Amino acid sequence: MERARGGRASFEADRVVMSGGATGANETLMFCLADPGDAFLVPTPYYAAFDRDLRWRTGIRIIPVDCNSSNNFQVTKHALESTYLASQETGIKIKGLILANPSNPLGTTLHREVLETIVNFINDKQIHLVCDEIYAATVFTEPGFISVAEIIQEMDHVNRDLIHIVYSLSKDMGLPGFRVGVVYSYNDAVVSCARRMSSFGLVSSHTQSFLAAMLSDQRFVDNFLIEVSKRVAKRHRMFTEGLKEMGISCLRSNAGLFVLMDLRQMLIDQTFESEMALWRVIIDKVKINVSPGSSFHCSEPGWFRVCFANMDEDTLQTGLERIKDFVLGDRANKVNNNCKCRCNNKKENKKRKSFQKNLKLSFSSMMYEEHARSPKLMSPHSPLLRA
Repeated sequence: MERARGGRASFEADRVVMSGGATGANETLMFCLADPGDAFLVPTPYYAAFDRDLRWRTGIRIIPVDCNSSNNFQVTKHALESTYLASQETGIKIKGLILANPSNPLGTTLHREVLETIVNFINDKQIHLVCDEIYAATVFTEPGFISVAEIIQEMDHVNRDLIHIVYSLSKDMGLPGFRVGVVYSYNDAVVSCARRMSSFGLVSSHTQSFLAAMLSDQRFVDNFLIEVSKRVAKRHRMFTEGLKEMGISCLRSNAGLFVLMDLRQMLIDQTFESEMALWRVIIDKVKINVSPGSSFHCSEPGWFRVCFANMDEDTLQTGLERIKDFVLGDRANKVNNNCKCRCNNKKENKKRKSFQKNLKLSFSSMMYEEHARSPKLMSPHSPLLRA
């Protein structure tokens, strides 16, 4: 954790509680900090699976704090204060604020000033702050990542009992299948409670032993993190520059494995209904795996998250070619009467056969739509069962 944060923050081993991935770590903190019916504020757009991970078994509520593109979706004090006040007026008990830094789906890090504003806000209200920092080492350009642990080291007046961090090896080390997550809390009671609950999401001793040996090789870890940053930067540059050549912009990002693509100009009108219509065309005809902004509770229609780091360069190039064909069709101003978006139906039908030659990016739109519109996910089939 310290190396992923550039050595600028220190952590005590006694405050670390292992968990079955960041999903289990986040849920554990919700159980420790809130009762059913209590609520957590979450700045938008936020990780879609928070609706599942934080709520399903704990019974807590999520209150979105609307952010907008005018300031790169950075959360403001006004947005926090107004949402908190509105919740209190309706009798909702706010127990804390949870956020991901770096952000999924934005691919951005929080500025120091914003983090200080957030810490001062939760300290004034005496509510908890949960920072999910699982993308900490994926930063590939300035500004760099600043952990909340670094911030509170510089703020003596803060009640540290209110600060909690979630971490995982899934993103920074590329080990999602190992299911290794961490709860790090400055609150002794939370550490004790989380440790008692950890029996429900243990990390096997074999996994811990293997990872301890790997992580103790500091030269390997340092070189690995440097190489990951270089490769993510290269893919990000390839994808965003390719989109720029087509006249498509993205939210300026500096971290993570994805970008937020701006397709607002392709909507027939600025509504979420139009966004979903465009998304279905992209899924069914263009055969590109994108997520509509509405699935992340984005306050503005027309934004789409695209993952660029989970495929080889040839596949990435194929994706760019498909987007280019689609955009060129859109600009021909031929309107598809079957949907509320602008698209070249004739051109897309003609191109569909060529798309089907390489379907690395295609998938069942029915299954994806279920995921995009709700937190209900289909469980994968275990290889142990097949064996």
